[in-house]
Amino acid sequence: MSLAIFDLDNTLIGDDSDFLWGQFLVDQGIVDKTYYEQKNAQFYQDYKHGVLDIAAFLQFSLQPLAAHEPAQLYRWREQFITQVIQPVVLNAALELVEKHRARGDTLLVITATNRFVTEPIVKLYGIENLLATPPEFKNGRYTGQFVGVPCFQAGKVTLLEQWLEETGHDLQGSYFYSDSHNDLPLLMQVDHPVAVDADEKLSSYATEKNWMQISLRGADCPEVFL
Repeated sequence: MSLAIFDLDNTLIGDDSDFLWGQFLVDQGIVDKTYYEQKNAQFYQDYKHGVLDIAAFLQFSLQPLAAHEPAQLYRWREQFITQVIQPVVLNAALELVEKHRARGDTLLVITATNRFVTEPIVKLYGIENLLATPPEFKNGRYTGQFVGVPCFQAGKVTLLEQWLEETGHDLQGSYFYSDSHNDLPLLMQVDHPVAVDADEKLSSYATEKNWMQISLRGADCPEVFL
């Protein structure tokens, strides 16, 4: 029994949930279209180029949570999951998760997208363990701030190490699946790093290191167990 770790965006799902949530807020008229759409797109480009200021992005992306009552936010989020996320759930990714579950592996999603957005998405895959940056919640409302170390790049390693210590798990025989070069710090920690529909930088690095490279965009899950 090993630890099977999954990135979420463009790995288990066929798009980026952080970007999609921002676009959903724009499309629903919840935020200012001109400002929010432009900033959301710029932050996404920064992420893809590996230069994202994660603290600045979190403050931007969490501000809409502070502007509305939680009950309304949860209704919008349910609509978002149904209308936007379920269509980009990948069948091959579901199959991959089930293969690890059948082996008795412990399943964990670790994602840079905040916990408010990702928690219900991870539940679609039946995965109970999630590491994601939590939005701050005080006196019955979200504050627009975040708590702790951002779950991004080296921060993912820090949070995983804390989780391993708390749960008693280890990285012996571990897998980590990701599409992004931003996850190289964590990919280098596991026994079986797997590049999934990888960006150019990650694909080049994976080729150099002879890491497994797969796609989950097809009808069937590729064979991954060594």
